[in-house]
Amino acid sequence: MKTLIVGGGIAGAVCAIALRKAGLEAEICEAFDYGADGAGAFLTLGVNGLDALRVVDVDLRSLGGFDTPRMTLYLGNGRKLAEFDHGGSRADGLATRTIRRAQLYTALRDEAMRRGVRINYGKRLSGAHRLATGVVQAEFADGSPLQADVLVGADGLHSALRFILDPRAPRARYVGLLNTGGFARGVRVTPGEAGTMHMVFGKRCFFGYVAAPNDEVWWFANPAMPREPNATELAAITPEKWRGHLCDLFKDDDMPVRELISATKEIPLAWPTYDFPHVNTWHRDGMVIIGDAAHAASPSSGQGASMAIEDGVTLARCLRDACSIDTALARYESLRRDRVEKVVRQGRRNGSGKTPGPLGRVLRDLALRMVFSRFDRSTLNRQLGWLFDHHIAWEG
Repeated sequence: MKTLIVGGGIAGAVCAIALRKAGLEAEICEAFDYGADGAGAFLTLGVNGLDALRVVDVDLRSLGGFDTPRMTLYLGNGRKLAEFDHGGSRADGLATRTIRRAQLYTALRDEAMRRGVRINYGKRLSGAHRLATGVVQAEFADGSPLQADVLVGADGLHSALRFILDPRAPRARYVGLLNTGGFARGVRVTPGEAGTMHMVFGKRCFFGYVAAPNDEVWWFANPAMPREPNATELAAITPEKWRGHLCDLFKDDDMPVRELISATKEIPLAWPTYDFPHVNTWHRDGMVIIGDAAHAASPSSGQGASMAIEDGVTLARCLRDACSIDTALARYESLRRDRVEKVVRQGRRNGSGKTPGPLGRVLRDLALRMVFSRFDRSTLNRQLGWLFDHHIAWEG
C-alpha cells in the first residue's frame, strides 16, 4: 500500500513516520518550495503527544526544547490563582515539553527522511479523485499528477483536500485573538521558576512566559482584535509599533510583561488564531484529512501539535490493520472525532476569558478566584486525565 501525504508539517511528517513503522510506503508533497526550518515561534507538546511519538520510536531527545512540567496562573495584579502539573503526574516521568516550532518540524522531517520517506517540495494540490482502478489520483498546480492507494490531507487550516472532499466544508473560524511572541535575553523575571509556564490574565491582554535553560525567557501574547485582519493589514504594522502596542496593553499590570517585551530583539508579525467547530466530512473514496485540516483547536488548548501527532499515529495503525482502505478510514474517524472535538471546545472556552473588556474583566477575575479556590492540584490533575493520559496501543 502506498500513501501520498499532502502537507509536510507536523501532522504529515508524523503520519509518514508511523506508516513506515507499519511497513507501508509513504511520500510527502509540500506546497511550498522550501522547508519551515526558520518559521514560527514555539509551542508546547503535551505528554499525550510525546507518548504518541514514543509509540512510533521517535527519540524524544532529538526534538530539542526543555521540560515544562508545571503551570501557574496569575491575575494581572500579581495574585496567584493556581499551580498545577502541566500534563498530569505520570509514573514514567514523561513531562510536557516546550520547543521551537521550527526545531520540532526539522526533527520530524529528518526522522521521516531517515526512514525512507521521499519529500517533494513545490507541489500544491489542485484536485484529486479515485480512479476506476481503485487508486487515488492527486493533481498538482505544476501539472504533474501522482497516484497512490490513499491520499492524506495534512495541509493545515486552509486545506485544499478538505474542500475536495466536501465543497461545502466550513472555513476556519477566527476566534478574535492574535498571537505573537518572542525570546527575551538579558532579563531575569520574578516569578520565573525553571520548568514552569506562567500564564497571566492581564487587564487588557493575556500573556504567557517560561524561563528557558539558556537564560532566555520565551513568551507569547494574545492581543484582541474582534474583526479578522487580512495579511496586508498585519504587514502594515511595523515591529516597533507592535512593541509599543503590546507595552501599552500591559501598562496597568504588575507582572514582568513589559520588561520581557522590551528585552526582545525581534518581535515577529502577529498572526490570527482560528479553530473549527465541526467538519462533517473527514474521508471519502480513499482520501482523508488529519490535523488542523480536520479539527483545528485554538492555541488556547495547548494541544494543536499533540492532536496532529495522535492523528498520524492512529491513522497509520488503522491502515495497517484494516481489511480495506475505506474501513480503515472509517475506523480512524471513529477513534478520533469525539476526542478532538472535545479539545476544540476546551480551547474555545480557554480563550473566551482572555480579553473580556473592562466590565467583563472584573467579573472574570472574580469568577477565576472563586473557581480556583475550590480546586487543589490533585483535583485539577484528575479533571484533565482524559486529555493527558491518552495512549495509542500500537500492538494488538
